[in-house]
Amino acid sequence: MMPGTLYETHVKTRNLEAAIVFYKKLGMDIAHTIEERRVAFFWFDKNQKREQMLGVWEVSEQEFHTSHFAFKIGYEEIKNAREWLLEKGIELRAAFGLEPTEPMVQTWTPSANLYFRDPDGNSLEFLCLLPEGKKTDKDVMLLSEWEAL
Repeated sequence: MMPGTLYETHVKTRNLEAAIVFYKKLGMDIAHTIEERRVAFFWFDKNQKREQMLGVWEVSEQEFHTSHFAFKIGYEEIKNAREWLLEKGIELRAAFGLEPTEPMVQTWTPSANLYFRDPDGNSLEFLCLLPEGKKTDKDVMLLSEWEAL
């Protein structure tokens, strides 16, 4: 087993200013920017405990490629995340054949998930780990279906 936790991850952007506006909209605080290198660093945690960081790097169109990462959130947050994102003008996206009418559950984890994109198309996810113990043959289902099991 890996003897640690993930401290930071990085994504690329084609427009640093637009990315900064987007990640601030998610409630992230800028930790540091380096204008000459066209990078902004954000703290994931609200209290800036310096436990998790996101680096957003502006690159040329040729260097750009999309990435994926997930924000781990609590159960009440995932239940309200769809409306919270929509209020901020952030569209949710379908995943694994399910429309984002509510969080979906990946049953093998199990986790409740909502997927969306940043302005560059990077795939972002709100993820809530769920208690184990429910049996189903489905790989994915809506959270309401999971709760009904």
